Amino acid sequence: MTSEKETENSQITSKPAVNEARVIELAEKLFGLLVSKVKPLPSYDDQNFYIQTRDDGNNTQKEYVLKIMNGEDSKNTELIEVQTCAMKFLYDEGLPTPNPQLTKTGAIMSLEPIDCGGVITKHMVRLLTYLPGKPAAEIETTPEIAFEIGKMAATLDETLTKKFQHSYKKSFDRGEFIWNLSNTPLLRKYMYAIKDENLHQTIERVIAEYENSVKQNLRRFRQCINHGDLNDHNILLEKISISNGNNPDQYRVSGILDFGDMSSGYYVFEVAIIIMYMMIESTDPLPIGGYVLAGYESVIPLTKEEKEALFALVCCRFAQSLVMARYTVLHCPENEEYLMITAKTGWGRLMTLLDMGKEVVEKIWEDSGSFARSYVNKMHI
Repeated sequence: MTSEKETENSQITSKPAVNEARVIELAEKLFGLLVSKVKPLPSYDDQNFYIQTRDDGNNTQKEYVLKIMNGEDSKNTELIEVQTCAMKFLYDEGLPTPNPQLTKTGAIMSLEPIDCGGVITKHMVRLLTYLPGKPAAEIETTPEIAFEIGKMAATLDETLTKKFQHSYKKSFDRGEFIWNLSNTPLLRKYMYAIKDENLHQTIERVIAEYENSVKQNLRRFRQCINHGDLNDHNILLEKISISNGNNPDQYRVSGILDFGDMSSGYYVFEVAIIIMYMMIESTDPLPIGGYVLAGYESVIPLTKEEKEALFALVCCRFAQSLVMARYTVLHCPENEEYLMITAKTGWGRLMTLLDMGKEVVEKIWEDSGSFARSYVNKMHI
């Protein structure tokens, strides 16, 4: 049986290495596109490319993202199909997700042989519509932005959990998937990547807290399908026009990207993941949790048990991101700049949470949540 560690390593080492000429060839062969522009986009263990098509005679140019998955993940065709169909379902429901495009043969994806350094491996290829907007990481996070992101995440979770049906839906039960918060203890397999003893002890402290205070209560949490990676680079924002010129710039969520980490989880997991990632870029990170939580709870109020676990789960997501980034850099050093985005401020943010403690941080979240609700109400009067 392949271990989780081996699978994670296989994902990294099987990252495709496709050049732009091959991208144009795939886009034309599979989707019938006449490509005028190609640009690589950042990715963790896959390859993504921005594509612009030539004028088709109707004075229109279209924009897409061609996604080429790593060879290991490409083997799980049922999971990829249900993820892609979930994206399509959400798009049809009116949420700002990419719209998967069908191939010339009417398929939603295509498994293609690709030459990676003289070795031919099969990689799943998909084409998605390109969404407008800037990543949330590039825009100063206001209480309203954080509130709107939390609200959109709750709407996504509720729509998927209550309405989405697919014959491969069980594929979201991903066992020892390392990015599911319920698998936080599995981080111990990768701890050798953390060389600093103090940091090592910090991660162990987080894992122990999960095991002692959260794990036994999972059965009390409400289950849902998690997006699982709503970080500030996977959420796009677009400025909206307002009639009152005295108000500051307002934004709406214009895009939700990257559904590759979808799995069966719990509503509270999604909130914890968003809070953690929104803290990374913020110059005032502690109140962020209250803003996001207020937005999420405007759609799905958390139960007492779920709220009790939120602080620990935010710390768990910090631990996952920080450990797995260090581990991945060991095997993919050429991608270090992208992989270590979280680490630039992440260790400091996690240390601050742990030093301040659960009770103090929860009080900050409670106060900032109240402020966010009143702020958003005022802005929409």
